[in-house]
Amino acid sequence: MNFIFVSPQFPRVYWNFCDRLKKKGVNVLGIGDTPYDQLQHEVRESLTEYYFVPSLADYDQMLRAVAFFTFKYGRIDWIESNNEYWLESDARLRTDFNIRTGWQSGDMDHIKNKSAMKPFYKKAGIPTARLAKVTTLAAAEEFLTEVGYPVIVKPDTGVGATDTYRIDSHDELCHFYASKPTVPYVMEEFVTGDICSYDAIVDADSNPVFESMTVWPPSVMDIVLYQLDLSYYTTDRVPDALQKAGRATLKAFRVRSRFVHLEFFRLTKDKPGLGNVGDFVGLEVNMRPAGGYTTDMMNFAHSTDVYEIWADMITANRRLLPDRNEHCYCAYASRRDFHRYVHTHEEILRRYAGKIVMCERMPEMMWPQMGNQMYTAKLSGQEETDDFIRFIQEQQN
Repeated sequence: MNFIFVSPQFPRVYWNFCDRLKKKGVNVLGIGDTPYDQLQHEVRESLTEYYFVPSLADYDQMLRAVAFFTFKYGRIDWIESNNEYWLESDARLRTDFNIRTGWQSGDMDHIKNKSAMKPFYKKAGIPTARLAKVTTLAAAEEFLTEVGYPVIVKPDTGVGATDTYRIDSHDELCHFYASKPTVPYVMEEFVTGDICSYDAIVDADSNPVFESMTVWPPSVMDIVLYQLDLSYYTTDRVPDALQKAGRATLKAFRVRSRFVHLEFFRLTKDKPGLGNVGDFVGLEVNMRPAGGYTTDMMNFAHSTDVYEIWADMITANRRLLPDRNEHCYCAYASRRDFHRYVHTHEEILRRYAGKIVMCERMPEMMWPQMGNQMYTAKLSGQEETDDFIRFIQEQQN
């Protein structure tokens, strides 16, 4: 099997996907924008060969890289990046080289555009917040007569919380339209709830071979805007209601042979027409793994190796690594250098000795979202998780 992995060096943990494939006898061919001599040792060791391109966004360079690997190794069986930024490029390369093991160019609309996702959620029987394409101020005002303030505006095609805003008044609405970026935007009614992700590795028949749930802060947008402290956690099990909604979403969106990150609201306030407290409401689909260190957090929470489960899905279309039935919570909590905290770094390490599994400075490019210093720990349940986050992030008055 010839497998091209795009950007194996970033995010930092992605070399693990390549490593597990290579250990199963796959020719793992990397394409990345970091010069070979600057790659980490583990990245180089995880690849059969590496092709450097100055820019992954330059499609002609990517085309030449794939053509080179095809000439040298023969037909390419897979192209994958597991990365939101390169989903469309991955699909275009598959289409151009007639590689059928993944999304094609014609599949992109309903998995990239938030407005196009809604009919597929409806097909799955999953409620979603009302949304409209709001090209003009008049169109927005008409939509607001239906849903009322507040609303969320975001790019129809976007990554994470980038260029996403909450609008609470007509003055804010007018200001948004006076300075709105030129990209297509959508407006969505505001939903009060926790964001819970259904994370799964899915076989070629749309069946999950691994499932997990992570609970996220209500607004990454606010964390970036107001420089708040970030915390989130992976739970020991997936609630039945979320499992049912996640599996229905996989079928409706025809997800095959992928690691996915599907986001849902868990309502903390009744919402007429959507559901009651505790119900799950569809937010958006992401056809790649969750970001940051979440894949490692899944490993800690479920005593497993999601990279190997994914590689088995690719090579054998099934899970070969057994479930050890050892599950816990795994929480991430970070701090910012300019805040003053009640507890010192040394106090944290003493209190959670034996439970902290990662403790490190974050890369500078991730500071706005992820904070400067992170702590990740394996914990027994919800109460200990809440205490861990509070202990790390409690600030001095």
